Amino acid sequence: MTSLRNSGRAATVVLLLTVLAGCADSQVPGQSPSIAGPPSAIAADGEVLGTATVLQKLGEDPQLCLGAVADSYPPQCGGPTISGWDWAAVDGEESASDVTWGSYAVQGTWDGTTFTVTQPPLMLALYDPIANVDPREDPANAGAADEEEFLAIQEALHGAVDVLGFYPSNGYVFVDVIYDDGQIQQYMDEVYGAEVVAVRTALRDVGSP
Repeated sequence: MTSLRNSGRAATVVLLLTVLAGCADSQVPGQSPSIAGPPSAIAADGEVLGTATVLQKLGEDPQLCLGAVADSYPPQCGGPTISGWDWAAVDGEESASDVTWGSYAVQGTWDGTTFTVTQPPLMLALYDPIANVDPREDPANAGAADEEEFLAIQEALHGAVDVLGFYPSNGYVFVDVIYDDGQIQQYMDEVYGAEVVAVRTALRDVGSP
């Protein structure tokens, strides 16, 4: 039996946003978002940084597992293709049953589909990130989501295998996505109202906290 752990944050947000768009009228009757339709997978203008498991099956492209990883041996996970990856240039990898994997901090570009490595990856065990405390986790900044709203969003997301993850905390429904430049959060605010959905991005712009 396998258990799930987070290895950072893999997949596009298209399915998530399409599903949520379908239930927008029930969340905010008579009101529609100012954005023309839900944003699809968003490309980053500059370089981004993420922490993740990189996994490659024999004969397949390596994948950047930004979401959950099954603690089996070898592990099981999926995500977008990571281009420019070279196992010979990194340390800390393991191999078993025609699968090679390791956990790394990676920097590169994100075009909405593929992550392309631009800097030498660093083993996650050696990576010392700057603390990134989400102020929305502070009890003093509690959100406005109630159990009914969470259950409605949970139902909308049920079976959406491309969603990185979602959970309730401190009055918010936290939704994890690969990358957001602010468009997804804006869309969620206009569909559900402010201080209900808190979008978190797995890939962060280089230089951002």
